[in-house]
Amino acid sequence: MIDHEVRTYKSSEKLAREDQLAHKIASVAADPVPVDPQVSEMVINRVIDNAAVAAASVRRKAPTHAREQALPHALTPGSTVFGEALSTTISPEWAAFANGVAVRELDFHDTFLAKEYSHPGDNIPPMIAVAQHLGVGGADLINGIATGYEIQIDLAKGISLHEHKIDHVAHLGPSVAAGLGAMLHLPVDVTYQAIGQALHVTTATRQSRKGEISSWKAHAPAFAGKMAIEAVDRAMRGEGSPSPIYEGEDGVIAWILSGPDARYTVPLPGSGEAKRAILDSYTKEHSAEYQAQALIDLARRMGAQIADKSTIKKITIHTSHHTHNVIGTGAEDPQKMDPKASRETLDHSIMYIFAVAMEDEGWHHERSYAPERAGRPETVELWHKIETREDPEWTRRYHSTDPDEMAFGGRVEIEFEDGSTLVDELAVADAHPLGARPFARENYVEKFRTLSEGIVSEAEQNRFLDLAQNLEQLGADDIRQLSFVVEGLGHSGSKGIF
Repeated sequence: MIDHEVRTYKSSEKLAREDQLAHKIASVAADPVPVDPQVSEMVINRVIDNAAVAAASVRRKAPTHAREQALPHALTPGSTVFGEALSTTISPEWAAFANGVAVRELDFHDTFLAKEYSHPGDNIPPMIAVAQHLGVGGADLINGIATGYEIQIDLAKGISLHEHKIDHVAHLGPSVAAGLGAMLHLPVDVTYQAIGQALHVTTATRQSRKGEISSWKAHAPAFAGKMAIEAVDRAMRGEGSPSPIYEGEDGVIAWILSGPDARYTVPLPGSGEAKRAILDSYTKEHSAEYQAQALIDLARRMGAQIADKSTIKKITIHTSHHTHNVIGTGAEDPQKMDPKASRETLDHSIMYIFAVAMEDEGWHHERSYAPERAGRPETVELWHKIETREDPEWTRRYHSTDPDEMAFGGRVEIEFEDGSTLVDELAVADAHPLGARPFARENYVEKFRTLSEGIVSEAEQNRFLDLAQNLEQLGADDIRQLSFVVEGLGHSGSKGIF
């Protein structure tokens, strides 16, 4: 990997195009280096993972409305939509949008955490949509997805967005544009222009993940993927973008991030170096914010040791700055303690999550968020006994670049009414690559079958899994079948413009 320093330049300094971060990213996308077999296998795992969480959410309100917005945009050959008949094809940017909302709705797919947060599986819906429309084969699709993961993860390693209250999808727009450039074998200068456009139109505030969190949380990455497809389309036609987009005097660093005097270091693969960043990412066993994954596993373990949870006086979760301030009491969001809060808010409340996981000694993507579950009096009582505190050591480990030190969990102290205590800690989730039960192919397949049970027929499950697990060998016709059909899928009947 090569570390690239990125800073603001005055217009009079005339920063050369090849020295701009967007151009360096485009050069990585254009590098014809083969995809490692281990990376190809992980891409397949994540395609299955995305489909699993999309199947579980396909009948929910936000994915249904996204489909209803998308379906009027019919196009041949076009792209498929999760749940719809394979013969129903629409414009790829709208398919990416509809499928992206379905993937993100339950906050249940993969994650990478560093200076910035990311769900790099958000790269997959726009890649598949464009591949289906343009007749791209499996090997090129894998390369595009691997490139999207590489760029989003490398940007997350080097540039913090949340520090300035900018949503993390500002890294997703450029990564999708780069991945599409790789998949379509576009010239460096075309991908460069697309990256600049994609970043320019996908930079937004973090309010979508603050306070009363709405379903826009699921729409935001899908919208970024849609915008990136449109940016690539414009760039392929010869249209340009604001530049230098990162380094310009009125660019992203100068006015949206840390200002004209800031320096960022972004690692990118060198020429001929394989794109392996997907292997640094990790998926979720539980449907909740990633920082909750280890704490859910810890809550299950500790809950099993407490026969009468009404004897608990107080629970203190010592954890990282991010966990404390984003999903903990450090956020100072009263909605996180409200039994009538939205599902999107509850999955960003570690106090609620820890209480339910302790009581149930488990976690379910639907039952654990049901209004009647959130309103249970004993749960509300326990929930309000929980607080989080930032621990500098957990913050240090959260930001560590050493995989053996990196940690996203915490230490929990439970104080009982009689004065006794129970203390335990867990650094990484059981499903993490360094956890007690790291996810492997069979776990991804099991997750797909579990989440699609009662929604997708067994025959349709089998058909999709057969295609996905042979992704590298698939031709264009097979890629166009890379979706799943839900029999009797209904619509809400809502009315909008489309």
